[in-house]
Amino acid sequence: MLEATNTPSKTQEPANAALAAEAKIARIAVTVFPLLVVAAGVLGFLLPDVFKPMGPAVPYLLGTIMFCMGLTLTPPDFASVARRPWAVALGIVAHYVIMPGAGWLIAVLLQLPPELAVGLILVGCAPSGTASNVMAFLAKGDVALSVAVASVSTLIAPLVTPALTLFLAGSFLHIDAGAMVLDIVKTVLLPVIAGLLARLFLSKLVAKVLPVLPWASAVVISLIVAIVVAGSASKIVAAGGIVFLAVVLHNGFGLGLGYLAGKLGRLDDKARRALAFEVGMQNSGLAATLATAHFGALAALPSAVFSLWHNISGAIVAAWLARRPLKD
Repeated sequence: MLEATNTPSKTQEPANAALAAEAKIARIAVTVFPLLVVAAGVLGFLLPDVFKPMGPAVPYLLGTIMFCMGLTLTPPDFASVARRPWAVALGIVAHYVIMPGAGWLIAVLLQLPPELAVGLILVGCAPSGTASNVMAFLAKGDVALSVAVASVSTLIAPLVTPALTLFLAGSFLHIDAGAMVLDIVKTVLLPVIAGLLARLFLSKLVAKVLPVLPWASAVVISLIVAIVVAGSASKIVAAGGIVFLAVVLHNGFGLGLGYLAGKLGRLDDKARRALAFEVGMQNSGLAATLATAHFGALAALPSAVFSLWHNISGAIVAAWLARRPLKD
């Protein structure tokens, strides 16, 4: 967690050095991560016979990512929820209203086939993406708020994501919301809680592995993308263009309306920047897992494309915001 301090100059220099080092690592991760995802997608498309048999492993891979997320959470992350309930509540509501609604609207306007429509809506109903905190940091946004919104949106996902998917996508395909709840509990909630407990009781061991967690998560997410793309490789050529357009529009709505929600809620500029990424960036790994398990490989294609695009767009928007002075 990054916190502003008012320490004397002799103690400020190490803090600045630590922040500079963390910023450098974050920039490297943001640059390398999209490249890894692109490479994984290309490999999945060119070598479907290699990655497609790995499909049953996707829920376990997602559980690994969620466990890593749990390891990074600390009590102050949750304490910020109590200190700023309005800002966190606004972020959660904006996330679970804007992205699901935008997904449904885009699916209807573009007249997507049922599998792709459900896949896009499912991406919108997923919790915040794991890279949103890094983007908020690079954009000079409110990182504490970003972490709080991401954490709460993930913890409530077992109830909210299936309910929203049933409500918005039920007219396209049959939705088994009960089975989806169990899947999210197993692949998201339990691994996150396990990570939190490990951080609490094995703090010294966890401290040693924390530096490698972002890279481990990046590799696992890339592998999920390769598997998902391999599963729908035969249909990507026909559907790829319309899916890419839908995902770009979806992500753009999220980033723009997320910032606007913070402005309408009279939050400061740092908080608005954080909400832009918390609304616009999704846990596409979860969406891909659920889509593959419940609706088929084609429904997971929007998740795979979203996983690539939101990291690229997020990095671009973060760099642009970082060059703009804070308004407050």
